[in-house]
Amino acid sequence: MIVHFCPQCGQKAEPLFIFCPYCGIKLPRDEQEVILQGTSTSLTSDSKKEVAQRKSPTKRKFCLNSPQKEIYDTPTKLESPDQDCCPVIHVTSKAKNSPRAKRAKTISVDPLPESTIVTDNSSKKWKVEAPSPRYPRVHHEAQLASGTSVEKQKYSLKLDAKDGRIYNEQNFFQRAAKKTTVDKWKKSHDVPFLGIPNCVGFGLHEDIYRFLVFVDLGRSLQSILDEGVGRLSEKTVFQISCRMLDVLEYIHENEYVHGDIKAENIFVNPANLQEVYLVGYYSSFRYAPGGKHGAYREGSRSPHEGTVEFISVDLHKGAAPSRRSDLETLGYCMLKWLHGSLPWNEEINVTAVMNHKERYKADITELLRQCYGRKKSPGVLKDFLEQVMFLNYDEKPDYEGLKKILAQSPDNIQSFVYSPLDLKVLLRV
Repeated sequence: MIVHFCPQCGQKAEPLFIFCPYCGIKLPRDEQEVILQGTSTSLTSDSKKEVAQRKSPTKRKFCLNSPQKEIYDTPTKLESPDQDCCPVIHVTSKAKNSPRAKRAKTISVDPLPESTIVTDNSSKKWKVEAPSPRYPRVHHEAQLASGTSVEKQKYSLKLDAKDGRIYNEQNFFQRAAKKTTVDKWKKSHDVPFLGIPNCVGFGLHEDIYRFLVFVDLGRSLQSILDEGVGRLSEKTVFQISCRMLDVLEYIHENEYVHGDIKAENIFVNPANLQEVYLVGYYSSFRYAPGGKHGAYREGSRSPHEGTVEFISVDLHKGAAPSRRSDLETLGYCMLKWLHGSLPWNEEINVTAVMNHKERYKADITELLRQCYGRKKSPGVLKDFLEQVMFLNYDEKPDYEGLKKILAQSPDNIQSFVYSPLDLKVLLRV
């Protein structure tokens, strides 16, 4: 499997990428160009020819319109003399073109055995317990094993392959979501609670696993919907969305976008319904390195990347996500939570899904009519969607204005947004 690296910033980039998602420069198109760029000062014309001759004439280039058959078509195990004590890493092929398809390549690992001790970068030891079914990816319940005291605090340990997407999530928390930074932002913006998870540890295990440790967050909104609720009340949807706007404003101000907002990535604390978190930063993207917003370039990333049911039109077209992408996705989520479905849920082709979204972005009234039929749709939802869908690619959203729309009362916004969720459902731990 070919792994590309950006010659400018050194970050990894998938073979399909035309531009580096980190620094924005145009990437070399094959191994020869990477080699020549990295050693141009030392290679003579004869040595360049020799490098070119080493390239296999049978190797096929990737293109945006070709299926990725070159990526492993069946799960592949790492060779190991001892399969009982070594992790198994699976690499799967491109997902089917369905509205729920994920990104083209996924690396996953098997859970760790219970009672495994892992040590994070600050030398704290964590005891791994049973895998947690409350999270969409490999998570374990965990206990702090360092020292002699026993803490009552519950923790969750997120696990992935060393070079999996968890590395992107770790970078986000190290760069933009330190607890001191979050607390300072809350104080300056007069926000009593901000749903950024507290990452209390990270590290490597056996040089194959990478893990992150979080204070336990409760359970996902999707698990609540799966209990049979199906839909949420208008008040609950608008409360949750206001909390998400706070989180998005914070991460956007810190040069990142989330990239995969959905019910599986929103967590509610059963013990305190005022606490709502946005998790799952494996798709986070630094849209404005150094404060400079990246340019709009279709085809700079793999098209249709993310949860196709909710991703923005920009992501369908292979453009890097921006602030408007996060808000567009939140709008689709709100509509799904209120109505129970979206007009493109029956489509099996991602291009058809994109075409639906493009058409409805230009006609919000028709989008709501498709969902609600003859029933009256919430006017608040229409106002929110119209503001979000017409943002420019690099435009800063009016987060406070959007919260006022959802709160329906500018004078009562604080009590509406930060009061306990109107969620009448059994919140089992």
